[in-house]
Amino acid sequence: MSTFKNSWLVPLAFINIYVIWGITFLAISFGLKGFPPFILSGFRFLAAGLLMLGWLAAKGEKANSLTNWKKNGITGILILTGGTGLVAWGEQYVSASEAAIAIATGPFWFIAIDKKNWKYYFSDKFIPIGLIIGFAGLILFLNGSVSNTHHATADGKLRISAFIVLALSSVAWVLGSLYSKKNPASQSTLMNIAQQLIIAGAASFIIASFRREWHGFSFSNIPVSAWAGVLFLVFFGSIVAYLSYIWLLSVKPAALVSTHTYINPIVTVFAGWIVAGQTINGSQMYGLSVILLGVLLTNTTKYFRLSKRSKVKIRRVKRFFNKTVRPYQPI
Repeated sequence: MSTFKNSWLVPLAFINIYVIWGITFLAISFGLKGFPPFILSGFRFLAAGLLMLGWLAAKGEKANSLTNWKKNGITGILILTGGTGLVAWGEQYVSASEAAIAIATGPFWFIAIDKKNWKYYFSDKFIPIGLIIGFAGLILFLNGSVSNTHHATADGKLRISAFIVLALSSVAWVLGSLYSKKNPASQSTLMNIAQQLIIAGAASFIIASFRREWHGFSFSNIPVSAWAGVLFLVFFGSIVAYLSYIWLLSVKPAALVSTHTYINPIVTVFAGWIVAGQTINGSQMYGLSVILLGVLLTNTTKYFRLSKRSKVKIRRVKRFFNKTVRPYQPI
C-alpha cells in the first residue's frame, strides 16, 4: 500500500486508534441495548469484512491463498473475537469507562509476553518499577469498581468476573498483535484485514450459537440507538481504526502502538460523560492515575532514548564545533 508511505499518515493513524477506539467502548454499550455480545461482535466484524472484501474484489484483488487465510484467521480470532468480543461480554456488567480502564493494562502484557525482548525490557530499571506500580493501580481501580455504589450488590460477583474476562481479552489482544507482527500475510493490508474480520465474525457467531444467544433474538426489536452503535462499530471501529492499528503494527514497535490502551480510557470517560452521563468514582480515578504513572515509567527510556542515527549526528555536530569554534583568546 504505497499510499501509506506519507509521513502524515502515522500521526493520523495514531489519532484514529486513540479517539475512535475510545468512543468504541461507548458504542459497544449502545449496541448491547439490542444485541447479545457475540451476535453484536459477529455482526460488526462480518459486515465490515464483507464490505472490504467486496470492494477489493471489484478492484480485481484475489484472496485465494489458504496460508494467508490461516495466518489472518489466527490474528482475527485472537485480536477481534477474543480481544474485542470479550470486551462486549464484559460491558454487560461494567460501564464503558470501566471496561476501557481495565484494558489499560495492555502495554504491561506486551512486555510480559514478548519474551524475545525481555533482556531489553528488564535491563531498564524503570520498566519493572512501572510494572509493579501499574498493577498496584489496577488493584486500586478494581477495588473502587467492585465497591461502586452505582451498581447493585447482587452484581458484585458478575462484576468481578467481568474484570477478569476483560484482563483475558487484553492478553488475547496482545497475543494476536504479536502474532500478526511476527507472521505477516503476503497480501495487501486491506485484504489481510478483510480476512481477519470475516473469520472473526464467523467465530463470534459460532460462540453466540453455543451460548444460545440466537434464542429469542429478533432484529425487529432492536432500538435505533443500538443500530447507531453498530454502524459506528462497523465503519469506524472495525474498518478505519482497525486498519490504522494493523498498519501501525507493520511500521512501529508493538509496545508503542499499544499506547492507545491508556489514551482510550480518557476519551471514553469524556465521551461517556457527554453522551451517556457515565461517571467514575474517586477511587477508580485514583487507580487510573496510578496505572498511567506505571505505564509512563515503563516507557520513559523509550520516550527519551535517542536513536543510533541521532547519536551519530550529534557526535558529528560536536566534532564540527570543536574544530571550527575556538575559545576566545585576548590579544
